[in-house]
Amino acid sequence: MDNLYTVSATSTGGGRDGHVASSDNQIDFDVRPPKQLGGQGGAANPESLFAAAYATCFHGALKLVAGEASATTDGSTVECEVTLGKDDSGFGLAAVISVHIPDMPLDKAQQLADRAHQVCPYSKATRGNIDVTVTAVEG
Repeated sequence: MDNLYTVSATSTGGGRDGHVASSDNQIDFDVRPPKQLGGQGGAANPESLFAAAYATCFHGALKLVAGEASATTDGSTVECEVTLGKDDSGFGLAAVISVHIPDMPLDKAQQLADRAHQVCPYSKATRGNIDVTVTAVEG
């Protein structure tokens, strides 16, 4: 792999209840467990950060594959819903990615979303590790 970009992030404090900052100074904030997990909420958490990162990365991949297919993605949105769960082996994640491309038939949008899922680095990193569902949606 040819390295194109590298950044690091450092967690201090209590992990899920602490602080995180990136080496490029673009991220620098507290993290807290959500109220649903017994925390005080009101701040980002690992799942919200992962959802944000995956959604933006996937959206970039969608735009790339749409461009290759001479399709427009003007006004498109990508939502990534991340769920933290627990089973017999411990904690795990699942993700649902919803792709909306205005004025595009759902079957064509689904084809582009499926192709983006093959290209997106986050999809590649999670493949075979967590359940990921990718669906083109209206609205």
